[in-house]
Amino acid sequence: MHRFYSNGKLLLTGEYVILDGATALAVPTKFGQDLVVKEIQEPELVWGSFTTTGECWFEAIFDLPKLRLKNATFNSNKEGSAEFIAETLQNILQEARKLNPDFLQVESGYLVKTHLTFPRDWGLGSSSTLINNIAQWAKVDAYQLLWNSFSGSGYDIACASNNSPIFYQLQLLTSTPPVCRQGRLSQQPKLQPVDFNPEFKDQLFFVHLNQKQNSREGIKRYQEKRERVKEELENISQISHEMLHVKELSTFEELMQKHESIISDIIELPTIKEKLFPDYFGAVKSLGAWGGDFILATGNDSTPNYFKQKGYSTVLSYVDMIL
Repeated sequence: MHRFYSNGKLLLTGEYVILDGATALAVPTKFGQDLVVKEIQEPELVWGSFTTTGECWFEAIFDLPKLRLKNATFNSNKEGSAEFIAETLQNILQEARKLNPDFLQVESGYLVKTHLTFPRDWGLGSSSTLINNIAQWAKVDAYQLLWNSFSGSGYDIACASNNSPIFYQLQLLTSTPPVCRQGRLSQQPKLQPVDFNPEFKDQLFFVHLNQKQNSREGIKRYQEKRERVKEELENISQISHEMLHVKELSTFEELMQKHESIISDIIELPTIKEKLFPDYFGAVKSLGAWGGDFILATGNDSTPNYFKQKGYSTVLSYVDMIL
C-alpha cells in the first residue's frame, strides 16, 4: 500500500496578477487530501473519492492498461456529472502516462481511495491536491501535469508540497498561459519558502462566502481586462514583500486595502467589503478568484459573531487554518 498527501492552499496576495509574473504570498493549509493505492489482482483501476465525512461522492472503474472507462457513479447534489468527472480524471491519468510511459502499464490493477479533509466547496484545492498526489504516484513533475491537464499559475501545486508559507512567482518566458511544450515548461515556477508568522495572527480570520468560485471564469474575466496589469505588477509584488515583514496590524490592514484597490481597478469589480461588508470595522480582502471561497478579515473576538449574523457560518482563525 502507498499513501500520498498534499496540502490545501490559500493565496494571500497576487490573485490574478500572479499569472503575469507578480510575486505572490501563499500559505499551505492544515486541510488537504490524501491518495491511498492498493494493488489488486484484477486488471482494473477502481477509484473512490471520499468527503471529509467519509461519504463516497465519486466512483469509477477503468480497464488497465488501456485506461478505458467502464463505469462511473457521482453521488452529490452539486453541479457535475459522473461522466464529466470520470473523463477529467481519465485525462489527468493519461497525461501522467505521457510524462511517464510506464505509469499504470501493469497486468494487475489498483484500488485507489482519495480522502478530503475539508468540504469540497471550500476551494482549498481539491483539484490541485489530487494532481499533486497523482504526480507523486506516477513519479512525474506536478507542474507539468497541472499545465497539461488544466491551467493556472501553479502556486497551488507549490503549496501542496511545501509545509511553510512561500513566495511564488512565474518567470514568464512567453506571453501565453503556462503550458508544457515537448516536456519543457514555457513558463518557469519560482518559489521561496518564507517565515510568515505575524505577531497579530490571533486577529486574522478566514471567512467562507458560502459558494465556490470557478477560478477559470475569474481568470477569463481578468484576461479581458488586463490593460493596467504591467504597471501594477511591481506594486503587488512590493505589497507581498511588505506583508511578510510588517509588525503592526494597522499597517497590514493598509496593505490589504491597497491590494484590494489595485485588483478592483484592474478587473473593474467592487471590493468584497464594498459589496458585502461595508459596515465591518476591520479590513477585508478577497483571496484567489473574487466572489467566492474564503476571504481574509482582520478583527477580534467579536469577528466570528459578526459574520455569522450575516449568514456566513464558517469562520476559522489563522491558527486553525494555516499549517
